[in-house]
Amino acid sequence: MHIVVCAKQVPNPEAAFSMFKVDEQAKTVIPASGLQMVMSPFDEQALEAALRIRDAGIESRISIMTLGPESARAVLKHGLAMGGDDGVLLSDAALQDGDAYSTARVLAAAIGKLGGCDLVLTGRQAADWDAGVVGCGIAELLQLPVITFARDIKVSDRTVRVERVVENGFDVIEAPLPAVVTVSNELGAARTPTLRETMRAARKPVVMWPAADLGLGSGEVGAAGARRVLDRLFVPPRKGACDLVDGATPEEQGLNLAQRLLGAKLL
Repeated sequence: MHIVVCAKQVPNPEAAFSMFKVDEQAKTVIPASGLQMVMSPFDEQALEAALRIRDAGIESRISIMTLGPESARAVLKHGLAMGGDDGVLLSDAALQDGDAYSTARVLAAAIGKLGGCDLVLTGRQAADWDAGVVGCGIAELLQLPVITFARDIKVSDRTVRVERVVENGFDVIEAPLPAVVTVSNELGAARTPTLRETMRAARKPVVMWPAADLGLGSGEVGAAGARRVLDRLFVPPRKGACDLVDGATPEEQGLNLAQRLLGAKLL
């Protein structure tokens, strides 16, 4: 069985807000120098799901794929240390500054170049922009069934069985393979590689493919292939106000507060 895990390099989600600046003219976020870049935690859980499938006795090749600059190679190395078998880095100036659609198009083309696979796993969303649509985009472009928000994944007899998180519990959904599944944080924590596993990862194969190797034109990828129109990117101004509730006694103050809340339709 061949499983492809799509992973994204993101700024460390634990970083302080003060480490980012917004350039409103360029409509971009500028991270502070030295900010740690990591694999998106949701994508780590997607990889963990793939490893659990293999741990359950399903013989599997696990390929990890990422789109980004040369520095994104570190994401692949981390995934290989966790237990992946090989990595694919999609890196090219033409591929940068895309949106969810152009990213999905590139990933789908790269999966096709691999010869296809039995299962594509992604995180439910990336930990930077939180769009949560790339996995569904890959499925649409590859014409595969997709199940989102998985908390558990099991594979048997060319079928994937998923527990899908919903508001008050979970659904159980089955789909024929090949399929795409997006993994939610309810799956549980991803494993941490040991030092020995990290050292072994350095010997695992990683290939780098530019846009030309994917059979995509320059107008289909990156910023040129994006369909999103970003009107404005800004930090909302902080507004603070304090209203004092009058009343001669605590009871009267409480009554006045209740009346204000009722008037504002908050009660």
